[in-house]
Amino acid sequence: MSPTSETAQGGRRLVIVESPAKAKTIKGYLGPGYVVEASVGHIRDLPSGAAEVPEKYTGEVRRLGVDVEHDFQPIYVVNADKKAQVRKLKEQLAGVDELFLATDEDREGEAIAWHLLEVLKPKVPVHRMVFHEITKDAIQEAVRNPRELNKRMVDAQETRRILDRLYGYEVSPVLWKKVMRGLSAGRVQSVATRLVVERERERIAFRSAEYWDLTGTFATGRAGDSSDPSSLVARLNTVDGRRVAQGRDFGSDGQLKTANILHLDEEKARALAASLADTSFSVRSVESKPYRRSPYAPFRTTTLQQEASRKLGFGAKATMQVAQKLYENGFITYMRTDSTILSDTAVSAARAQVTQLYGADYLPEKPRVYAGKVKNAQEAHEAIRPSGDRFRTPAETGLTGDQFRLYELIWKRTVASQMKDATGNSVTVKIGGRSADGRDAEFSASGKTITFHGFMKAYVEGADDPNAELDDRERRLPQVAEGDALSAEEITADGHATKPPARYTEASLVKELEEREIGRPSTYASIIGTILDRGYVFKKGTALVPSFLSFAVVNLLEKHFGRLVDYSFTAKMEDDLDRIARGEAQAVPWLKRFYFGEGEGEGSGAAADAGNGDGDHLGGLKELVTDLGAIDAREISSFPVGDGIMLRVGRYGPYVERGEKDAEGHQRADVPEDLAPDELTVAYAEELLAKPSGDFELGVDPVSGNQIVAKAGRYGPYVTEILPEDTPKTGKNAVKPRTASLFKSMALDTITLDDALKLMSLPRVVGADAEGVEITAQNGRYGPYLKKGTDSRSLTEEEQLFTITLEEALAIYAQPKQRGRAAAKPPLKELGVDPVSEKPVVVKDGRFGPYVTDGETNATLRTGDSVEEITPERGFELLAEKRAKGPAKKTAKKTAAKKTAAKKAAPAKKTAAKKTAAKKTTTAKSAAAKKTAAAKKTAEQA
Repeated sequence: MSPTSETAQGGRRLVIVESPAKAKTIKGYLGPGYVVEASVGHIRDLPSGAAEVPEKYTGEVRRLGVDVEHDFQPIYVVNADKKAQVRKLKEQLAGVDELFLATDEDREGEAIAWHLLEVLKPKVPVHRMVFHEITKDAIQEAVRNPRELNKRMVDAQETRRILDRLYGYEVSPVLWKKVMRGLSAGRVQSVATRLVVERERERIAFRSAEYWDLTGTFATGRAGDSSDPSSLVARLNTVDGRRVAQGRDFGSDGQLKTANILHLDEEKARALAASLADTSFSVRSVESKPYRRSPYAPFRTTTLQQEASRKLGFGAKATMQVAQKLYENGFITYMRTDSTILSDTAVSAARAQVTQLYGADYLPEKPRVYAGKVKNAQEAHEAIRPSGDRFRTPAETGLTGDQFRLYELIWKRTVASQMKDATGNSVTVKIGGRSADGRDAEFSASGKTITFHGFMKAYVEGADDPNAELDDRERRLPQVAEGDALSAEEITADGHATKPPARYTEASLVKELEEREIGRPSTYASIIGTILDRGYVFKKGTALVPSFLSFAVVNLLEKHFGRLVDYSFTAKMEDDLDRIARGEAQAVPWLKRFYFGEGEGEGSGAAADAGNGDGDHLGGLKELVTDLGAIDAREISSFPVGDGIMLRVGRYGPYVERGEKDAEGHQRADVPEDLAPDELTVAYAEELLAKPSGDFELGVDPVSGNQIVAKAGRYGPYVTEILPEDTPKTGKNAVKPRTASLFKSMALDTITLDDALKLMSLPRVVGADAEGVEITAQNGRYGPYLKKGTDSRSLTEEEQLFTITLEEALAIYAQPKQRGRAAAKPPLKELGVDPVSEKPVVVKDGRFGPYVTDGETNATLRTGDSVEEITPERGFELLAEKRAKGPAKKTAKKTAAKKTAAKKAAPAKKTAAKKTAAKKTTTAKSAAAKKTAAAKKTAEQA
């Protein structure tokens, strides 16, 4: 499939890539004989609903889009939004002599190339063109040296796609029936959710323990300087040979895990500190060891996501969006890779910059080679690095904002990977003395000095723990020798409390998934995005917090689909898929074993264990989802809080309940959806139950005779009237009850009948202007306002709704309409200077709630973010994600203009009307199917 010599000298060639941005860049590197077009991602996929399945298929095939009875044959359809693009590609193909399929060089890209081949059915020579960076040399080299389409990679991707479809479409409906409509399950997303939920369970079960120790400041008795301090700070290590307990010695139950450990409480610690006040101390030992630290490997997908989270505050999704732009514009190599390998060209470029920027002393004699650490790494891509055979420094790129910051991170890491080790010394000093009451106390201090910084001159890796000490941190100790006398300047007793395990951040969850060999690095960003979008997880700062809904979902999956969310099973499944990709296993027998519980020859691996987890019966997925009678929906959505209080996950959100419904003393109260599960204590639940809830009967309306009640609704408290039972509720004569929301200054337990009647009298007609246009006073979502036709004016106080006169209203309308607020409100919180825009970031109160802004970019706070708790890093992250999305597309006005134009068009002819009537019949037939398709669309993992 290499280009012929004839076409190499003339003719036209069509190059198909995945994205328009990439097409534009590549077009500039190819001559006039090339047409470069984009497929805009996948052009073909499994159907999203029965309406998209061809009529010849029936039964389960229409539901799943996969013919499970005939070797799991997938049913592919051209995506509705890609049909126009496919037509365009076919038109372009008709006028060329060769076709180059230049999609990404990974499983996904190989599959897209295969689908293009299947749909376009080209009659000209076809070449698979691959490259890992978009530079002129790389693109021209790829044209000269194409390869065959890798069908094995295509088969591997197809197997994954079918597996994910079966998993999502079979398990998700169970969640719809037993938990809530619209939920989804997925092969990796469900396991990722379980990890976050299990960490929260650990936090809930955690019991803090208090422990004390001593800190001593010891003086050498001589003057010091920066290279040789005069004193050192040391912590108490042992008392009479017994090690003093530290946080690591306690279990999650608050008890010591190890025997013969001295647990000091406050009283004992203070007494010991007092008895050591006048003790003579001396150096008992000085242990010095050489320190050496090698540079970090170049970035691969997961390490880039982790570092961008730590250092730039980017979420995994934002990181990949920015990296995609850098790749498509020719600044970095392909950003979805498991590899830490650098090409010879890249190594030479990095070493040249080390010499140029840092000097020959920082360049090792031989190039550094990094071995792959990822099991079953997909392909032999390079690591993520600056593109080209000469790296552009960040200043030379002309980049700005997030793209500049991410490029700089990648550039520094790549250059540092080819630099010398950092070297120095680490020292441990032990100091001892005997207390007034005869106890032997030994203190310990550790220090580190770096004599040659090596690669640290260019780059130092961040840490997930904000309190962790980074590699380049020095701790200098005085020059002391064994036997030296020291005097205690101060000895203090310090109290500590053990902390629950930290919640996952995006960076640490990515790290955990990779270490457990679950999923693929290239999919982690979309997985995290999915569990955030589904409401299974929300963010507090950078921490990932599971919702109560996710507790119910994970509870169901663990109890009834245990194998599907088992960590080792999911990792083994990944191994099996890689075995299929390598040709060591066959897809169809493996899928049969997984789905039906029986197969031909594939008796090992994850599919063989796809049963109920007890090891006695290897049932398949189909059998598991068939037996739903054993699933008690109320049980899997109920969790004990304590003192007879239960947390339940209901259709409209979480709530706490005490006692049985309709029983005497029954209590129920909604739980804030953004409450972290470990914050739902018995005391807080009691507080929620003590708040007024339910219906408050206020009295009878003297005019209508109807009962007026106040209620707590899903969207806030409101008042309404109870209509007689015989009141028609549907049809032409239907009567709707009067309803009104409470003002912010009102409360359910204090509102009166008069208040309710006044509220329900709104909107109030104030009068009419000189032209006869009616002016009304109304209470809206954003407060009180006047309305005259389409012209609305805000009122400053709620009471004005009942008191404003026509003259006052006309005076307001006589003033020019103000855009925005009458007076700018002060910010709710200041977060500091954004590292990208270098402008101050503040939190403001907007029409749709609080948001962060630097004056250029606005980002609304998400569920779980609060004004009180939001950190500067979280604010910067929200802005970074918003910038990565780019400006919103303004299509609404165009659509509206088209509709207006359509209305103004001349009346259609009778023949056109008949055609329209005929079309309506077809549309009506497919309406129900489309509605089902929309519901099912959420079933599959993104």
